[in-house]
Amino acid sequence: MAGSRVEEGAAVAVGRRGGPLIVTEDVELLDDLLRLCAAAGAEPEVHHGPPTRRGGWERAPMVLVGDDAAARCRNVSRRRGVMLVGRDQDDPDVWRRAVEIGAEYVLRLPDSEGWLVDQIANAAEGVGKPALTVGVMGGRGGSGASTLACALAVSAARSGRRTMLIDADPLGGGIDVLLGGERAEGLRWPDFAHSKGRLGGGALEDSLPALHGLRVLSWGREDEVVIPPQAMRAVLAAARRLGGVVVVDLPRRVDEGVAEALAQLDLGLLVVPGELRAVAAAKRVASMAGMVLDDLRVVTRGPYAAGLDEQWVAQAVGLPLVGELPAEAGLLASQDIGTPPGGNARGPLARFSAYFWEQAGAAGEAGASASPGGGGAP
Repeated sequence: MAGSRVEEGAAVAVGRRGGPLIVTEDVELLDDLLRLCAAAGAEPEVHHGPPTRRGGWERAPMVLVGDDAAARCRNVSRRRGVMLVGRDQDDPDVWRRAVEIGAEYVLRLPDSEGWLVDQIANAAEGVGKPALTVGVMGGRGGSGASTLACALAVSAARSGRRTMLIDADPLGGGIDVLLGGERAEGLRWPDFAHSKGRLGGGALEDSLPALHGLRVLSWGREDEVVIPPQAMRAVLAAARRLGGVVVVDLPRRVDEGVAEALAQLDLGLLVVPGELRAVAAAKRVASMAGMVLDDLRVVTRGPYAAGLDEQWVAQAVGLPLVGELPAEAGLLASQDIGTPPGGNARGPLARFSAYFWEQAGAAGEAGASASPGGGGAP
């Protein structure tokens, strides 16, 4: 039975994130429900009838009652989140049994499997405010987008936010290298390349390398792996459900996978060096990204060519200005001793990033769409 066993009046397993309560003696139905719980990243509690311990029925995040167990659940207290589950598509008495136990939904398998996985995952993880998701792209190669993405993530984690940094650029060399974690234990993109449907947010978080107070999804050292749109969608959706902050380091090209990532962003930052060729290249990148992402803004980077400044660059690209990415002396030397971009809490990158999050958070709470940097992050 899918590696589980049923004990009368006792739990089979209690998930650390509060899995559903399953009530059934139907072995085949139980196998199906355990499989769906596993797909949702939840560990259920299984009983033959209503739990005998106080609060066992009421406190479960959701209750899945098999058709065979409905009669045993007639006298339980009414609550939300009860679902009557079975396989018989033509059962004429199913609605009567649902009313008797106060079920909100009547589900027939396998037709309802996809929907049920989503509901189990929601119940196990909780449905709170999704993560503020920020993508960073370079206006041209070597613009410093990965440095900014890393600094933003490190700063967010240092402030106590739940943070995940996702490297969506397979040709970028691996953002885990910037964090000094290329040998850290945990899964990389190749492990998620065939993901479809829904990933459990908690399971994703637990599987990734933990570096500098945040979780990082980067690339392996092997050949390039193509991430299909459905895998990108599954990973980013799981990350967003955890809440906090998600930072995505994006490539300059926009393929189907990158388009999927752009569609899940709340805000995009385009890093543009202060030179004419970089501005020309950034306009092309902005045009492609803007087809998917509504809120794209500019972070400029000096030094500037003669006659150019941060305001001119932003106006030439045609996007709102967040601010100027500051230079930080000794950045490469600091990385050699294990300090990532933004790791020096008193450094220019950390101060820029902290100010960005402060303004972005305030704009989010107010429902505003104004530039978080106000055109001049320090």
